[in-house]
Amino acid sequence: MKKYFAAYLSIAIVMVVLDFIWLAIIAKPIYQSGIGHLMAPEPNLLFAGLFYMVYVLALIIFSIKPYASSPGLRKTTIAAAIFGFFVYASYDLTNLAVLKNWPINLALIGLAWGIFISSISATIGKFVLDRFAKIRYF
Repeated sequence: MKKYFAAYLSIAIVMVVLDFIWLAIIAKPIYQSGIGHLMAPEPNLLFAGLFYMVYVLALIIFSIKPYASSPGLRKTTIAAAIFGFFVYASYDLTNLAVLKNWPINLALIGLAWGIFISSISATIGKFVLDRFAKIRYF
């Protein structure tokens, strides 16, 4: 159980750090120009925290647990990228379907970001899990 807690914690840290860099620095002007009128002045940290708790758990369940007993990172990376694609596609395609003037470039950027952040975070989580399980790569 400690190995899953370590994986969970490492994924959460990576996701929060990467998302902060992405949302607060890199993508902020893109989101401001596309949907600035919808953005809150400050994020709701309670709901942000709930999102990370749920999403990290889902990454563990769908991209790490199925490959926990096999060494290596490739299968987890691919599974997490696919998971990120489907989750972020659900969000972005729904926005395109029901929100007036949702910018398609934001949907495409969001989709790419979901694939990237999911695969990087889960891969690091699997690496940590394997270290706790004493699976060696080198």
